[in-house]
Amino acid sequence: MSLHSQLKNWRRDFHQYPELGFLEMRTSTIVADTLVKLGYDIKIGQDVMHPDFTMGKPSPEETAAHYEWAKDNGAVLKYLDKVSEGYTGIAATLNTGIDGPTVVYRFDMDALPIYESESAEHFPLKQGFRSVNNEMHACGHDVHTSIGLGLATLLMENKEKLKGTVKILFQPAEEGTRGARSMVEAGAVVDADYFIASHIGTGVPFNHFLGSNNGFLATTKLDVTFKGISSHAGGQPEEGKNAMLAAANAVINLNAIPRHSGGATRINVGELHAGSGRNVIADRASLKIETRGTTSELNDYMKQYAESIIKGAAGMFQVDYHIEIVGEGKSAEGSTELATVLVEAAESEQLVTQLEENKPSGSEDATFFINRVQEQGGQATYCVFGTDLAAGHHNEAFDVNEDSMMPAVQTLFNSAVLLTNK
Repeated sequence: MSLHSQLKNWRRDFHQYPELGFLEMRTSTIVADTLVKLGYDIKIGQDVMHPDFTMGKPSPEETAAHYEWAKDNGAVLKYLDKVSEGYTGIAATLNTGIDGPTVVYRFDMDALPIYESESAEHFPLKQGFRSVNNEMHACGHDVHTSIGLGLATLLMENKEKLKGTVKILFQPAEEGTRGARSMVEAGAVVDADYFIASHIGTGVPFNHFLGSNNGFLATTKLDVTFKGISSHAGGQPEEGKNAMLAAANAVINLNAIPRHSGGATRINVGELHAGSGRNVIADRASLKIETRGTTSELNDYMKQYAESIIKGAAGMFQVDYHIEIVGEGKSAEGSTELATVLVEAAESEQLVTQLEENKPSGSEDATFFINRVQEQGGQATYCVFGTDLAAGHHNEAFDVNEDSMMPAVQTLFNSAVLLTNK
């Protein structure tokens, strides 16, 4: 089978069996099995993830239930126990035995809690690989994982063209910016001279390539709980402590945080849940909040202001509160010198190239890798491979042009040859 065909097979399989962050048990065991069969040394689970730095991890009950799902839906049992607690990251190493730099590539694996389109025109439905569950690869991470395996295949088949060491990281829980830091803190890039993360789509056209996307907003994701005292709203209203009012007050004032002269900032309360009945004073309320800023400092300003408002709202209505940080991403700027090498690698595949773009966009926890590698004196970047999209990212009708995968694999392979022979 050609690699082009294998990429499609991998992608369609991962697309049909999507898994949310820290639950990528089926995906990661298939990835691990493939890598070992190719000849890679791998680390998996807590060997490459620090438990103290995971954020927004599912409950033990959710994790145990998904373990059973994965076991029944094609997970490779040999590796399943290694990821049974939701530490699903993988680091694969190819050491050539020849002196040279260490080049690290990162690919994310997780899906989104989106119900996939059932439209008759939706390509995955027509071709028989629509999601089997209530989740969906609506951002292209099924493609990323497949590209990572394709790169691993080409590297091992052409090992004689390389020097030094090449590492490939498969990361859980990019959605919600939750998974990268645990791999960073476990030492996944401690030896990296070059680090490359990549994405497909994001507005870049088919057969185009962006060497460095520098527009990431720093972000913090906060889950907030207010705990009051319930009481009969007609009979003894004075005995209640209204958590819903505290939450509502917080929502209004969070959106009134003053903007900052240092750059763009964002805040959003995406969910508010409270109350249990028409005549019951709400004893519990919860909020899901995110802050963003064009720099980590601006995001910290928003986060700290938000925390003070939440504290004040709780005090005003005499309720308790708890804030849990369930995701975080930093701002980052790619290394121009490394982006230049990637552009050269892409031009060898006849892709239309752009070196850098600085337009503010979404957030990404690959920034933890980028910043750590640069702090150590290495170079890092986040590149984008263009594709045709059926709908925007995080949309139920999202789909990509699968012919975008092979040029991506070849470009990344070219970059490995260029970088390890520098």
